[in-house]
Amino acid sequence: MLVVVMGVAGVGKTTVGELVAHGLDLPFHDADAFHTEESRRKMAAGIPLTEADREPWLRDLARRMREWEAEGGAVVACSALRRRHREVLASAGPVRFVFLDADPETIRERIARRKGHYMPPELLDSQLATLEPPGPDEAVQIEAAGTPGETARAVLLALS
Repeated sequence: MLVVVMGVAGVGKTTVGELVAHGLDLPFHDADAFHTEESRRKMAAGIPLTEADREPWLRDLARRMREWEAEGGAVVACSALRRRHREVLASAGPVRFVFLDADPETIRERIARRKGHYMPPELLDSQLATLEPPGPDEAVQIEAAGTPGETARAVLLALS
């Protein structure tokens, strides 16, 4: 089983994804770990990534996801903001997408509280503008305004 926990920065992809992975007894991977240093520097400087920046990263991630699927599956936290991004990731095999959604103010508060992350709060507007919310044919949508535990339980229920 491959599960991609997706959404904009600060919605809780990593925290919820780790809890979901634990609940499914699968390894967890954060797609941010596979960005190039150049992309990390751009984001840290408040410069949104372009599609040209994202394309090789997504192809590499899909390749890794095929390997993880062959090893028994994984839960991956990845923004997957556009339909095209999700199509690239879906090329890895049967992927269940889980779209975490919360209102922008809740997300801004979360971003303001986190420490040591290279993604500055200023990029949230760019991510919201880029987001092509998935339809019900693409992903399970989960309201992520509650605690990470509540959200993870909702994800696990939706996946069962």
